[in-house]
Amino acid sequence: MKRSWQIVQKLGLGAIPILKLRESLIQESNLTQNYLVLTLGSCLLATFGLIINSAAVIIGAMIIAPLMLPLRGFAFATLEGDIELLRRSFFSIIFATFLSFFCSGIVGLIISLPEFGGEILSRTQPTLIDLLIAIVAGGISGYAKIQPSVGDAIPGTAIAVALMPPICVFGLALSQGEWQIASGAGLLYCTNLIGINLACIIIYVLGGYAKSNELARTLSWTVSLLLIILLTVPLGISFWQLINKARIHDSIHKILVTRSLVNRRDVSIFNIRVNWNKTPPVVIVKVRAAKPIDPQEVEIVENRLKNELNNPYKVIFEVTPTSIIDSSDEE
Repeated sequence: MKRSWQIVQKLGLGAIPILKLRESLIQESNLTQNYLVLTLGSCLLATFGLIINSAAVIIGAMIIAPLMLPLRGFAFATLEGDIELLRRSFFSIIFATFLSFFCSGIVGLIISLPEFGGEILSRTQPTLIDLLIAIVAGGISGYAKIQPSVGDAIPGTAIAVALMPPICVFGLALSQGEWQIASGAGLLYCTNLIGINLACIIIYVLGGYAKSNELARTLSWTVSLLLIILLTVPLGISFWQLINKARIHDSIHKILVTRSLVNRRDVSIFNIRVNWNKTPPVVIVKVRAAKPIDPQEVEIVENRLKNELNNPYKVIFEVTPTSIIDSSDEE
């Protein structure tokens, strides 16, 4: 084991001395004016992008978000037992987190969202895939830090993708009293923090910045791995639920398209979506129809779904009126 560790150290990825790396990380971890301005700007952009459901605006917020800077310092501090760097980076992360949460919550209270769009809902059900994304992104960030030739553009974008939007979703959800959505966004944020931290630690170790005896004394590995293990339980359950929901959605689509309202030749279904945050789940069916759909027909569809899927569903039809015209209509 010791010989294997020595081989890893000799093959280290590090390209800059440890003292220079520490000095750089301390500068990045300071709570400066630039850090606060970029955090606030990124938060507002991400919040507005989530509200209007604009991926382009959210990507803009991702690019400028500086949260990944102190996070890399935090990972290095936990590995090396550097109390000063740990204090600075931890305070910067916490302050930026609460600032973003507070600002997004205020915006949510002022605007008062009638409903949440897809960009918000997509960040409320984290799975094991999100944990793997965070680990990969954290590894890229740590590698770019110890290899200055790579530059910070790649990790800056990758880590910002994982961190700022969930905070803003958390604030927006709490401002509207949506506790379930807020808890999902909070879990995603914590997942990303832990995954990125563990990945950065691994890169620093492979870079030769931790001696074997120091590694044996530190609790960073134990704590990080324990948190990862604890996260795999809710994330694994969420992943299974996501797969199950996809299967149910496919079954609903087949039932409605092939067997629903078979006696209504004028009905054409062009979109089906399911709101899983309601109890029972709400199936929203967008159709084109020449004649209105009456409540009795909706009840028939609800009963069919309940009987075939063994679960009750609330069905709502959004009907776009159409006219059916063919050659037989010519006088």
